[in-house]
Amino acid sequence: MSGHRTDTDDALRALAEEAGIVTVWEDGQGRMREVAPEALRAVLRALGLPERVGEARAALAERAARLPPLLTLPCGPDGAHVPGAAVGDGFRLDLEGGGRREGRLERGLGGEPRLPALDIPGYHRLTLDAGQAVVAAAPPRCFTLQEAGAARHRGRAPWGLAVQIPSLRRRGDLGIGDFGAVADFARAAARHGAAALAVSPAHALFSADPDKFGPYAPSTRLFLNVLLADPEAALGPLPEPEGADDGGAGLIDWPAAARRKLARLRDLFGRAADHPGFAAFRAAAGPALEDHARFEALHAHLFGRDPALWNWRDWPEDLRAPGAPGVQRFARDHPGEVAFHAFCQWLADASREAAQRAAREAGMPIGLVADLAVGTDGGGSHVWSRQREILQGVSVGAPPDAFSPLGQDWGLTAFSPLEMRAGGFAAFLELLRAAFRHAGGVRVDHVMGLQRLWVVPHGAGPTEGAYLRYPLDDLLRLLALESHRHRAIVIGEDLGTLPHGFHGRMERAGILGMRVLWFEQERDGSFRPPPSWSREAIAMTSTHDLPTVAGWWHGRDIAWRERLSLFPSAGDAAAERARREAERAALWRSLLESGAASGAQPAPDDPAPVVEAAPAHLGRAACALAILPVEDALGLEEQPNLPGTTDGHPNWRRRLPGEAAALPDEPAVARRLSALALARPEG
Repeated sequence: MSGHRTDTDDALRALAEEAGIVTVWEDGQGRMREVAPEALRAVLRALGLPERVGEARAALAERAARLPPLLTLPCGPDGAHVPGAAVGDGFRLDLEGGGRREGRLERGLGGEPRLPALDIPGYHRLTLDAGQAVVAAAPPRCFTLQEAGAARHRGRAPWGLAVQIPSLRRRGDLGIGDFGAVADFARAAARHGAAALAVSPAHALFSADPDKFGPYAPSTRLFLNVLLADPEAALGPLPEPEGADDGGAGLIDWPAAARRKLARLRDLFGRAADHPGFAAFRAAAGPALEDHARFEALHAHLFGRDPALWNWRDWPEDLRAPGAPGVQRFARDHPGEVAFHAFCQWLADASREAAQRAAREAGMPIGLVADLAVGTDGGGSHVWSRQREILQGVSVGAPPDAFSPLGQDWGLTAFSPLEMRAGGFAAFLELLRAAFRHAGGVRVDHVMGLQRLWVVPHGAGPTEGAYLRYPLDDLLRLLALESHRHRAIVIGEDLGTLPHGFHGRMERAGILGMRVLWFEQERDGSFRPPPSWSREAIAMTSTHDLPTVAGWWHGRDIAWRERLSLFPSAGDAAAERARREAERAALWRSLLESGAASGAQPAPDDPAPVVEAAPAHLGRAACALAILPVEDALGLEEQPNLPGTTDGHPNWRRRLPGEAAALPDEPAVARRLSALALARPEG
C-alpha cells in the first residue's frame, strides 16, 4: 500500500469505487497494491465520465436514480429492485408469451421498491408511472446437459473432442480448414460415440489483412470468419475449385490461402448474388450486417490504398462511424462491394448451420460448442459500429501472476459496464445471440470477465492497470435465459486468478468450469485422481495454449520457450526441466493408480505410453463432460498456440495430418477414443 494521500486522491478513489473500478487489488504474491491516480483517471475517461469528480459523481447518481431500460430477475421467490420508482407504485407487466400481471411495487428488506416474484422466464414489458422497461426473468441455471439429453450418452457420462477449425483438411478447402471439414469430422467422431465437438473461435477477422489470423483478436464477434465458409452448404454441389490442393503442407500459408478463398467467393458472388437465400439472410440480419459489410468494404478500400489506414481511427473523419455522411456515400457508390461482404457472411452462416446439423443428425446430443473470445481488436468492425457501448482508451489483459510476472496486455477491448446498463444490455444480448447461433454450447473465454476485467490504459504497462467490475448478476441471468432459449450448454474458461467465491457462483449458475490435467495437482506435486475432479466442469488433457500430452512429456514446450528467450532469466530453463522430471514421475504414478497405464515409467523421449494412457485417465474424471483435444487423440507433440509469441512460433498455422472425415477412424486414434469412452463413468 502506498503512503501519503491527498484529499483529492481520496475523492478520486471514492469516485472510482463508485464507478466500479477496484482501487486496491491483491497480486500473485498476496501483496495488496493500490492503483495509481493516473490509471484511475484513464479508466474513468474510458467509462465516459466527466473529468471533474463532482460532475462525475452527479452523473453516476443520476444514472442510478432513473429506471433502466432492462431489469433482470431470477425466476423464483425473489423479485427485483426497481430504481426510479417508489414503494406502492402501480405496475403492469405484459408477459412475453401473452397474459398480464398487475399490482403494486412491494417494500424490500432495505426499504427499496421491488417488483414481486415472477416464475415465467422471458422478456416481459413493465409499465410504471416512471416509464417503461423490459424485465428479463431468467431460469436459475443455464441450460444443462440433462436438459440437452446428454447427461448420459450410450449409457455413460459424455465425452467429446476439441479441434482448431483451420487445422482440419478436406478436399477442395484451398488450404484452410472450413465448416465443411467440421461437418465431416463431426460425423466421424459421432460414429465413435462423441457427444460434442468443441471448435475454435470462428469470429470475423479482417478480410483485407490475412496476416491478422489469430482467432482471439477478431474484428467483431457478431459475425463469422468468411475464410471458414463452405459455399456448398448454401449453394449446393459445386465444381472443385482450381488450386484446391495445398500439397499436404504442414502449415497454413494464411495470405496465399486467403487470396485463393476470397477469389473463389468473389467468383461465386458474381454467379449467385441474386440467390433468394442471400436476400432473405441479408434482410433478416438487418443493420448490424450492413454495418459490418460496409466496414469490410471500407477497410479493403482504404488499407489496400495505404497501409497506414489499417485502423478506422486513422480514416478520414467522415468515415469513422457507421452513420457518418462519408460512409453513406461510400455505400451508395460501392453497392457491389458491400453486398459481396454480406454475401460471404451468408455463406459462412449457412456453413456453420450445416455443420451443427451434421453433428446432431450423426447422433451428437450437443454437437458444436462454439468459442466466444473475451474481446475484440480495437481497430475492428465491432468497435467502429458500437463505439458508445465499447471501452475506448484501454485494453484488456491480466495483472502479474506466477505465469506472467510482468502482467499481460492482450490488445483487446470490451464492453463498458456503465453503458451496458444504460443501453439495456442490448449489445451484450446481441453478442450472446450471435455466439449461440447454430451451436449446442458456448465456451466463454476468460469467463471471469463477467465479474471483472483487468484494463490497461493505452500507453501504460500491463502492471499499471486496474480491475473494472461488471454487473455479474445481470450478466449471469441473461446468459442463463439465452442459453435456454437456444437450448445450449455453457462452459466457462476459468483458468488463472479468480475472484473470491467465483467458482461457487459459476456452479450455482450452471456454467461448467474447466479442469485441465496439467493444473490438477496438489501442493506436494502429486496429480489429483480423476474421480476427485469437480463434477460441475469439463475435463481436458490440455488446451490450445498448453502443451500436448506428447509435447509435455518430451519437454517440447520448454524447448520452444528456451529457443525464443521466453524465460525471464538465465537458468530458468534448466530449473523448469528439473521440475518437469519430477512432474513426469508424479504423472506416471497417477496414471498407474488410475489403471490407465502399467509398467515402468517411459523415458522423456518416449511419450507413446503416456499418449496411450492419457485418454483413459481423462475418461475416469468425475467431470460431467470430458473433452479430448484432437492433438492428443493423434498423439502430436506440437501445440496450436504458444502464448507470448507472434512470429517465432507457428501459432494457429498447424494443419492436422489426414482428411478430417478419416482422422477418427485411424486405428491408433480409434483405440484412444475407445479407451476414453469406456473409461467414462456408467449411468
